[in-house]
Amino acid sequence: MKTLSDLRPTYVVGIGLHPYQNRSDTTYVTLGLRAVREALDDAGIAWQAVESAYVGSALLGMAVGAGMLRYLGATGIPFAQVENASASGSTSFRQAVYEVAAGLADVSLAMGVDKAEPWRVAPAKAGIASLADRLSAPFTHFAMLTEKYMTDSGATPEQVAKVAVKNHRNGAFNPYAQRQKVRTLEEVMAPPVISGALTRLQCTPVGEGAAAVIVMSEEGMKRHGIPMRRAVQVLASASRSEQPFGRENGDSALTKATTEQAYEQSGLGPKDIDIVELHDAFSIEELLYLEVMGFCREGEAAAELEMGSFDIGGRVAVSPSGGLIAMGHPLGPTGTGQVVEVVGQLRGEAGQRQHPNARVGLTHMVGIGPVCLVHILRAATA
Repeated sequence: MKTLSDLRPTYVVGIGLHPYQNRSDTTYVTLGLRAVREALDDAGIAWQAVESAYVGSALLGMAVGAGMLRYLGATGIPFAQVENASASGSTSFRQAVYEVAAGLADVSLAMGVDKAEPWRVAPAKAGIASLADRLSAPFTHFAMLTEKYMTDSGATPEQVAKVAVKNHRNGAFNPYAQRQKVRTLEEVMAPPVISGALTRLQCTPVGEGAAAVIVMSEEGMKRHGIPMRRAVQVLASASRSEQPFGRENGDSALTKATTEQAYEQSGLGPKDIDIVELHDAFSIEELLYLEVMGFCREGEAAAELEMGSFDIGGRVAVSPSGGLIAMGHPLGPTGTGQVVEVVGQLRGEAGQRQHPNARVGLTHMVGIGPVCLVHILRAATA
């Protein structure tokens, strides 16, 4: 089976965001168009140069793209709406990347947009009840994983909470983040408790926002006069779904399998990665995923975090955007927004959040299904 490494080189050349925020009266069209216009301006191209578009959305309903992109001009381009739960934006990015890599287009838009609407989850309508449907909500599931991790590794509740301390600190310097306030350990551990050891500030807020990226081939860059110094190459795009993993935690096992696929595609490994943007909807997820991705040994992520290994300026900067905990998690845009952060870091344009000498970045999202997507990007001039 062919992978991205077998196709033509593909680059991100434009990035844009609408700030993630609490629920408001702002229409999704306003949210989305701001992100797209920022991405077009960043790339230095007009809307008419875009040859296809993929719009990630989990909560808005049908015809999101048609109802929004028409306000940029009716150019007749093909576009599709992509829904893949929390991984919707990551999947829209993957679709645009593969379309350009395959030579079907030279310029493609990948974006995500969502409003804080009620969740309507299809598996609940499957007519097949789970034994745990009434017993375990997501936060309960991750609270139990937190207890297991602390028991197995010897980590303390304070060490787990320091994930959120780090990510709130990063988010405080991100003008697009939903939470922009430095938090002390005492504040993070203070009530209200959501479940088990997980407090409110260790859980992601679900709000609204938008993110957009422009993906191009080298031919497209030459045609539109885009210099290679501003381009970030997509080296790997890996996507996997559920399979039997035995007694392992499913999200962690799926993350490990997907990340290994991305490493194989790119020819790189964890020691080559400078930036990681991962799915930290709950603080424990960062520790679990960093271990299975190979950034530290099993049971050692909490100690590595405490030593500063995952800080901006540390061995690898993890969630310099603030992650889902501080940046926010509006679902549709989240995965695309991770790409925006990585591209900004690899260009050296992240301001106070800039990780020194960042050349390679990885993005990771999981979604209901479960599904998992991992992308690896590298500065084109690296």
